[in-house]
Amino acid sequence: MDLSNTEVCRPANPFTLTFRFILAGLLCCLIAGMHGCSDGEEAISSVPGGTFAVGSFSVSVDQTSESDPSLTIAHADQPDRILWESITGEGFVAAAVTQETIIDDRAHYTIDDRILHFCSGQTIDRVDAQGGGVILSGRLSGDGRSTNYSLSITEISENQLGFDLRLENAPSDFNRVILRYASSPDEGFFGFGEQFTFLDLKGRSFPIISQEQGIFRGKEPFSTLLELVVPGAAGDWSSTYSAVPQYITSRMRSLFLENDEISFFDLTDPDRVEIKLLGTRMRGRIMKGDTPLDLIREFTSYTGRMDPLPDWLNQGAVVGMQGGTAEVYAKLEALEALGTPIGAFWLQDWVSNRETTFGKQLWWNWQLNEARYPGWTQMVRDLRDKGIRVMTYMNPSLVDVEGVEGFTRNFFREAEALGYLVKNRDGEPYPIANSDFDAGFLDVTNPEAREWWKGMIREQMLDIGTSGWMADYGEALPFDSVLHSGEDPAVYHNRYPEEWARLNREVLKEEGLEGDVAFFSRAGNTRNPGQSTLFWVGDQLVTFDGDDGMKSAIKGMISGGLSGWSLNHSDIGGFTTISMVINVHRSKELLMRWMETSAFTSVYRTHEGVQPEKNVQFYSDSETYAHFARFAKVFRALAFYRADLMQDAAAYGYPVIRHPMLHHPEDPNVFGLKYQWLLGPEIMVVPVVDEGDNDVNAYLPAGDWVHIWTGDLYSSSPSGRWHMNVPAPMGQPGVFYKQGSPAGETFAANLRNEGLISWQ
Repeated sequence: MDLSNTEVCRPANPFTLTFRFILAGLLCCLIAGMHGCSDGEEAISSVPGGTFAVGSFSVSVDQTSESDPSLTIAHADQPDRILWESITGEGFVAAAVTQETIIDDRAHYTIDDRILHFCSGQTIDRVDAQGGGVILSGRLSGDGRSTNYSLSITEISENQLGFDLRLENAPSDFNRVILRYASSPDEGFFGFGEQFTFLDLKGRSFPIISQEQGIFRGKEPFSTLLELVVPGAAGDWSSTYSAVPQYITSRMRSLFLENDEISFFDLTDPDRVEIKLLGTRMRGRIMKGDTPLDLIREFTSYTGRMDPLPDWLNQGAVVGMQGGTAEVYAKLEALEALGTPIGAFWLQDWVSNRETTFGKQLWWNWQLNEARYPGWTQMVRDLRDKGIRVMTYMNPSLVDVEGVEGFTRNFFREAEALGYLVKNRDGEPYPIANSDFDAGFLDVTNPEAREWWKGMIREQMLDIGTSGWMADYGEALPFDSVLHSGEDPAVYHNRYPEEWARLNREVLKEEGLEGDVAFFSRAGNTRNPGQSTLFWVGDQLVTFDGDDGMKSAIKGMISGGLSGWSLNHSDIGGFTTISMVINVHRSKELLMRWMETSAFTSVYRTHEGVQPEKNVQFYSDSETYAHFARFAKVFRALAFYRADLMQDAAAYGYPVIRHPMLHHPEDPNVFGLKYQWLLGPEIMVVPVVDEGDNDVNAYLPAGDWVHIWTGDLYSSSPSGRWHMNVPAPMGQPGVFYKQGSPAGETFAANLRNEGLISWQ
């Protein structure tokens, strides 16, 4: 993205903890284009329109007048089913000149894209059938300005049609290309990466950008109150760490962009989709599939797919705690007394803690601090003897730890001297603002910096017995920074999370540790599933709510699964705790209900939160200990089934946590479900998601379903139906399996063996 028309602003408030993305000046526009033939190919035909076979697809072009060119795309297998079509009487390509202002509020971004000139008058002057594809070319005009464009359409595979839309010989100030096309008013749109507020995005407009999600995320009146105290901290409904320009609709239509540049999707008008790219060349694909699973399989053939997790992660809890060596042994003893299956201890404070205005944060210097964990080597050995691994924490930032007890190296100073950090325009390390401190940020475009960082992972983490880590952040690359490669940071911004994951993955490959060591990512780009070994949905409030609490985590996991995030989970109990102006602290009920929810996801992992002393923890009393142990056993009882689902993820890209539409797209009622999911095709999970509730309303698709805790039969034959007020006391969330399901019956047998159910 050319920043010649861009102003980058940074609020000076030093206490902003998160970042808001406020859209302004969205164009009602959209684009199409990709994979054209080379300039040297000779055109076979040049005609005003017609229907063209492009591999397995048919492309119909009609230019009945200069003001209303039309384009329709179908598949030869189903010629009457339209996969993509332009809007009747309107052009489908536009271009613009804009003046862009970006406000960077600690990795939460506000983009004001003010239109200076808009060219929506479209002609198709030439249609060339060439090399098995079709190239449309013509002119865009408006506001006394004009430019040429071309749209190249080629087959990628039997079920994927590529498009490449670009402005040709455009005046230098043209900086936006737009694609618009038809949608049905009742067509639901799902996917777009991890979406935390709405699963169906129809009727919304939003950006595709990786950013801090914010605190409260638009929940009123709390967002407004927080903004008064900490401007920029609240975020909004569209804020997400992992945004993907891809969707699946309720009519089984699907499209994605290959661009890293920021794009805006506008679905506010019921009859159309409009995509604006912050660039002049849009590349993407239109996919054909009969079911949502077909479309996920096609999409993940491009993004890459996620490998099965190590077995130790699948067999027990990941005990997230802090406090040092003695605390680990004490918690281990208490958990063992309850027979708790444990896969790992996750010790994020291995580098030691620091107190900030936000709470307990870490010293970002990725070296074991033995003042915090004396006897680390023996502790790791003792745990490994019990089949338990140790996991740690890391992000691509470094702080100066001069004078801090327990460190023998200062990696910030080393990276600064070597020139391995992202720079500002003065050539100095760019100070990335966090709560009340700044940090340097790894320049992943520098090959030497990548190798240096990988060496740090080997020496400081793997060599001390670490078997996995949280690979945090990735969304904070500043738009006005300077990269070693010379690439435009505004384009590279969305790519950074992918490259950060790739760097971590390269270490595992080079050390032969894939399948035994795992890291989990928060920020993501389109191709992250091919690099990350596991995802988690980031930092939720320690509440039930649907904007930024447990409900939002559920929506993030379900939504991400539609975009290739096949293996995903959340912090049990949430992360963000607030103790100023508004008190938001974790309750026992919230923690225990979140434990129940997480037992039916890919990983069962606790987090103390940013203010551990203000939150109820798994170790707070005998009841929380027992509940944590109970659902660790439930998690283990499903290990056999998750192992099969992870094989599906690796082979086809299917998620472990599946929106019911994936297996019941013929049932129109499932598309509106938000807080229940299928674990694979056979187990329906309906957790308690509201404070004080002791029952659930469960929608069960056609068939007969067995309630896992009682054995009672809930019949939905011959079509799906709601079952209201199903008892769900603490310890018994709504969980059902299809009658006769081998997976369900094995799960029930495993629970009997654990002493968790008694019915036969």
